[in-house]
Amino acid sequence: MKFPKNLAAKLEIRKQNNALRKLAASNNLIDFSSNDYIGFSKNKAIFEETHQYLINANCIQNGATGSRLISGNHNVYQEAETYIANFHQAETALIFNSGYDANVGFFSSVPQKGDLILYDELCHASIRDGIQLSNAKSYKFKHNDFEDLEKKIVNFNGNSNDNFNENDSIIYIVTETVFSMDGDCPNMEELVAVSEKYNCCLVVDEAHALGVFGENGEGLVQMLGLQSKVFARIMTFGKGLGCHGAAIVGSHELKEYLVNFARSFIYTTGLSPHSVVTILVAYQHLKSEKQTIENLRKNIVHFNQEKNLLGLKPMFVRSKSAIQSAIIPGNQNVKSIAGQLQEKGFDVKAILSPTVPEGQERLRFCLHSYNSREEISEVLALLSTFVF
Repeated sequence: MKFPKNLAAKLEIRKQNNALRKLAASNNLIDFSSNDYIGFSKNKAIFEETHQYLINANCIQNGATGSRLISGNHNVYQEAETYIANFHQAETALIFNSGYDANVGFFSSVPQKGDLILYDELCHASIRDGIQLSNAKSYKFKHNDFEDLEKKIVNFNGNSNDNFNENDSIIYIVTETVFSMDGDCPNMEELVAVSEKYNCCLVVDEAHALGVFGENGEGLVQMLGLQSKVFARIMTFGKGLGCHGAAIVGSHELKEYLVNFARSFIYTTGLSPHSVVTILVAYQHLKSEKQTIENLRKNIVHFNQEKNLLGLKPMFVRSKSAIQSAIIPGNQNVKSIAGQLQEKGFDVKAILSPTVPEGQERLRFCLHSYNSREEISEVLALLSTFVF
């Protein structure tokens, strides 16, 4: 059967724009591209403790066997969710198969017809995909611009002096604590103040903050002591925790609602016992790996100092997270420089349009606890020779 012409035409446009995505083979280059911020994906102790837990529990089972509402709710789920909820100082946690599933499940089911979703314009595709499935109206606000956010709330409210009551429509404010393409963070205290002023429900994705911010890597919300001010937090495990899956932490009522109405939770096979134990053990290691988390923080500081010394600061989006992005407009330009860095042994990836807007193409440096200061200095020195 021939491939449809309209689909082939779309692929050809991508090729012409030098924007065709391809699966890259693994390599042995120095890692400045993965989301494994504190090295948990390669942590031998986590690997061995996970295996031993399953042996001790006599859990010789490769799969969940079904959805969690049928046969897949194995015993490890309850232990892991209880631990996660306590760790994040929340009433409950509900594990989803991925961060994408968690965001699609939440935003497609929780906001109702008549409600309003106001989301940061740079929110992740999984959030926007979930919003598209929702019956609520939705509008984006300018990135980290809470004056623009407040204007949109007032327009919906009709009166800036009147708060909503529980019988009225709900406004959901949606943001991320670390934005995946820019690496920057919103002013969470200011955002909480706006949310409380208008009695909104604040929803925060902490995918790139878990393992990075907070004394034990709890995330930015807890580091700032704002956990009681947030309606729901989405904690994703494929980044700082080095494994797979995600959890939505919040109230008992929210968990009960999601179990009943979040389709990406209901209609899918659960995670295997091995996957859930890995999540649990990784969380336990956050409390014992404070030095590893501190090493990451020191590397973030060193990266920022080095880029300033080399005169690279104007290229970079301001960031204090593990994601540092240098804007190099043009798909061909940024791909060329990424290729030169890779030839020198550094795995730095180019982020192309349409993943980011045209003219905002970039090199995305992901920092890790295991990167050495020398590696950071060298890769930035090389970058300066390629761009100046």
